[in-house]
Amino acid sequence: MIKYDKLWQTLKAKGLSEYKLYTYYNVNRSQINRLRHNKNVEVRTIDRLCNILGCKVEDIMEHFPDDGEN
Repeated sequence: MIKYDKLWQTLKAKGLSEYKLYTYYNVNRSQINRLRHNKNVEVRTIDRLCNILGCKVEDIMEHFPDDGEN
């Protein structure tokens, strides 16, 4: 499972808000909602967030093994 908990920490550290993402940077609100609920998002969205935040992928998302997988 991919979790985006680090995204919210990185946003806070950079002094940005969800509001600024969708008003100033035109990130779609539905994509922000999908991130908030750890649902699938397009790689293009991840790339865009990394560019906006000036960070690496690992600064906004983290992989956790699914139950039952090795």
